[in-house]
Amino acid sequence: MTIHTTQGGELQMSSTTYSRLIHFLQEDLAISSASIAVALRHSQQDPGPLPMILWQYGLITLEQLEQVYDWLETAA
Repeated sequence: MTIHTTQGGELQMSSTTYSRLIHFLQEDLAISSASIAVALRHSQQDPGPLPMILWQYGLITLEQLEQVYDWLETAA
């Protein structure tokens, strides 16, 4: 499980960590699959870290965003 940042600060993570992140979003934070799908579509047009996109589009709260980054920190 590896999380790297690119020069622009974007998170790069292994597919295992990415799958676990999606599971965390759905199971622990109760983020709907539809919300995650919306964020993924937007990330294709405007690349950036999935958690930030979820927050920017109002799909998660600032508190949830902090929880995601705390989770990512421990998942590494």
